[in-house]
Amino acid sequence: MTEKAEKTQHLKDGIIDFTAGSLGGIALVYVGQPLDTVKVKMQTFPHLYSNMVNCFMKTLRTDGIYRGLYAGSVPALATNVVENSVLFLCYGFCQKVMQRFTGADSIENLSIVSNATAGFLASFFSSIAICPTELIKCKLQAMHETNKQLEAAGKKFETVGPFKLTAQIMKTEGPVGLFRGLVPTLVREMPGYFCFFGGYEGTRELLTKPGQTKEDLGLLKTMFAGAVGGFVFWTSTYPVDVAKSRIQVNSLNENMFVMILKIMRTEGVGALYNGLAPTLIRTVPATATLFVTYEYSKRWMHYIFEDK
Repeated sequence: MTEKAEKTQHLKDGIIDFTAGSLGGIALVYVGQPLDTVKVKMQTFPHLYSNMVNCFMKTLRTDGIYRGLYAGSVPALATNVVENSVLFLCYGFCQKVMQRFTGADSIENLSIVSNATAGFLASFFSSIAICPTELIKCKLQAMHETNKQLEAAGKKFETVGPFKLTAQIMKTEGPVGLFRGLVPTLVREMPGYFCFFGGYEGTRELLTKPGQTKEDLGLLKTMFAGAVGGFVFWTSTYPVDVAKSRIQVNSLNENMFVMILKIMRTEGVGALYNGLAPTLIRTVPATATLFVTYEYSKRWMHYIFEDK
């Protein structure tokens, strides 16, 4: 392959990874948003809800489906489209870097550790990209509870949408306010995506029969591998996500590690796992959908590009 042809192929691969990641991010939001809302509420206001079902039903009764369970859907879509498009674009690029670094003959033959490392490196860029939209999403998801607290304290409050909330933060805190929680986001995402892609690629490798390639795996096995990746991600990083949610929703300037220690000291270790049940229940269909959408749309686009 000539140098020009190689650059063209890299460009095509980048466009395909970016587009497939975007489609996967959209699918993930529509499947998983209600339980993600439950997760954020239980993380930030654990004293208000006894369990996942209680939180789900209270949210449904008080705010309904659109304003309750799907609160924050606009920034959630923005977050997941940005995160997954940037993540998978950078993941494909980092796989190529790992291929050259390890001397593998193709990215398909990278080891599990190499794929996991590629995910670790790629998540640095996606973390910076998603921090502002994830902050807005979390604040909107917990807005009902936040307003109740302000009302009890006799303070004024206003129910706002994603654009007005963004404008308010920009006005009072400046652009830096949108990056509140960046450190815990990085601490969650980078080791989390090492486990995520390691779990996904490792499961695909285990499910591949002799004489097959990973691309030969069917729909159900691809979904199962995606679910494993999501399960490993959240079980390995959940306490950091709890600290991140509290920092973002309550507009705190607290250090992430100080926050984790404070939660452990005042509420017990179990508080660091509030909302884990809906997260794990959500991650099975949501991450499975993400990877199926990503893999199959990527395969389809490769076919279209190569056909031309």
